[in-house]
Amino acid sequence: MYRKFFKRLIDVTASAAVLILASPVLAAVAVLLHFFNEGAGVFFTQERPGLKGRPFRIVKFKTMNERRGPDGRLLPDKQRITRFGAFVRHSSLDELPQLWNVLKGDMSLIGPRPLLMEYLPLYTPEQMRRHDVRPGISGWAQCHGRNNLSWTEKFKLDVWYVDHVSFRTDVLVVLSTLRGVIKKADIDNDSSSRFTTELFNGKN
Repeated sequence: MYRKFFKRLIDVTASAAVLILASPVLAAVAVLLHFFNEGAGVFFTQERPGLKGRPFRIVKFKTMNERRGPDGRLLPDKQRITRFGAFVRHSSLDELPQLWNVLKGDMSLIGPRPLLMEYLPLYTPEQMRRHDVRPGISGWAQCHGRNNLSWTEKFKLDVWYVDHVSFRTDVLVVLSTLRGVIKKADIDNDSSSRFTTELFNGKN
């Protein structure tokens, strides 16, 4: 009953409430990003696989400018992220616009994180099961190591969540996520690698 009805009800109610209550913060962050990003835009959108692998467009706050080198190509990420953008990412404020995805039904508050579309052909059948539920803003894997886990470990945790969706599990994820944001736990403190994740190649 929880998985089929109450989970979605909680998603809609909670995401709508937070969007309303946090609207002053969202507006302030958007205004500041407009200036720090040098007019490069406030929101970052990208196609990601959702439930059953169906694509949707995820929305986040954009934390990088679009500065380019002499050859016209974008500079590396670590050279384009702004000081305020780094703060927005480190505090997880960049994730707040995804509440709109939750409200629309693209995502859930809790579930496996939506990754890149190009990963879909690389998954094993077991790993592909992570798409049997809606992707989430936070998930079971994020509560058990985040950037310290290998891809294989993350996918095992994602599939475990798929098999154990419950109100209790989701509450544990919410509490762990809040604790992690406050303590900034399990996040690489090296400034050059903090904002990048090793790409999945189907082997690790």
